[in-house]
Amino acid sequence: MFTQETAHLGTSFKQYFEIVPALTEELRHEAYRVRHSVYCEDLQFEFSRPDKFEIDEYDAHSLHLLIRSIHNDAFIGCTRIIRPPSNSNDRRLPFEKTCAQTLNRSIIDPSKLPKDKIGEVSRLAVIAAFRRRKGERNHPINISKEDFSTGPMVRFPYIPLGLYIGTIELARIYDIRVLFMLTEERLACHFSRLGAQLESIGAPIEHHGLRFPSMVETNRIISSMRPIFHPLYQAIAQDIKAGMDGTIDNQ
Repeated sequence: MFTQETAHLGTSFKQYFEIVPALTEELRHEAYRVRHSVYCEDLQFEFSRPDKFEIDEYDAHSLHLLIRSIHNDAFIGCTRIIRPPSNSNDRRLPFEKTCAQTLNRSIIDPSKLPKDKIGEVSRLAVIAAFRRRKGERNHPINISKEDFSTGPMVRFPYIPLGLYIGTIELARIYDIRVLFMLTEERLACHFSRLGAQLESIGAPIEHHGLRFPSMVETNRIISSMRPIFHPLYQAIAQDIKAGMDGTIDNQ
């Protein structure tokens, strides 16, 4: 149940945050800086780099997204959609390699899908100052059941849901119809509060903790989104449209 404070999620979101598609090299560098802060410095999942950029081989064929704190005028979180490379004989997404032995291909077989219609969500990250609640320091991004509860200290998870919804809208714009991800079970459960379940497509694997390969259909999650989230979705869609200046950066 939500209180009156959460009845206008779009308006509230725009008071504090902005979703920015990282279409320029400068903006992509901001995403790499956020990732370095989280994955290299805080969590130490990756080695620190002298340039303070966390970059890998998938970034060249990925769509990148940022969230900006309006109050701080700083980028505080990011995510990306990895697309299959067009210039390689191996066009598998990262999760296909990591989960090669655990995927249940009777549910879905990524190798049989059109490569321009699929992508993998990864590198969801929020800087430490915005995820300092108890128990959150060892995770790159978090949602807890208390985020959706009522009480004297209502706290709606604008940052992770903003990035998640922004990812869905970016996928829609680029006609990416199926999104895959490796996610913690608890995050999958909390994201289901949007109204669309992430579908498990294989056995869990150990990857900086237990991770489940999952998928979601872009159109389905938009059509089944709970009505209370529609204003938030529209606000984020407006941000992305403004950031794209009416053009799609073909990557």
